Amino acid sequence: MGASSPSTPILLIVAGTTACIYLFLITILRVVGRRQLAQLSALDLVVVLLLGSTVETAMIHGDLSLAAGLVSAGTLLVLNRLLNAVFLRSPHLSHLVNGGPILLIHDGQVIESHLRRVGLTSLDLEAALRSRGYDGPATINDAILETDGTISVVGEEPGRK
Repeated sequence: MGASSPSTPILLIVAGTTACIYLFLITILRVVGRRQLAQLSALDLVVVLLLGSTVETAMIHGDLSLAAGLVSAGTLLVLNRLLNAVFLRSPHLSHLVNGGPILLIHDGQVIESHLRRVGLTSLDLEAALRSRGYDGPATINDAILETDGTISVVGEEPGRK
């Protein structure tokens, strides 16, 4: 091994630190609350991304960084939980941060301006409809992009014309 290769004890510390952070995150996520992946809000996604960044240093450096990583991860999760509680009490604030549902199809007609506003193409919309069993927008009364990123469809049964 060259001089720049990490020694076995250091790698064992990294493995132990990583295992500790993993167990901590599993425990704290269980305590703070959980959501199905499809129901992650934009804020939840930010927390997940920041968690990766905050614990990365702790996993690699250990020692004081481990404590700092655990405190940082815990702080992010608690703040996220508090912010979600605020949103439950203030629908107006929730709407400002998370946005609201957006109508994409009405009476079988695609609303192109709404598609552009949310960054979708007609092909994206058609693929989403096909994945739900719909042949296209013609048989759909309404298709709505929900705040969690899913598309709700109101219309005939999938596959019927």
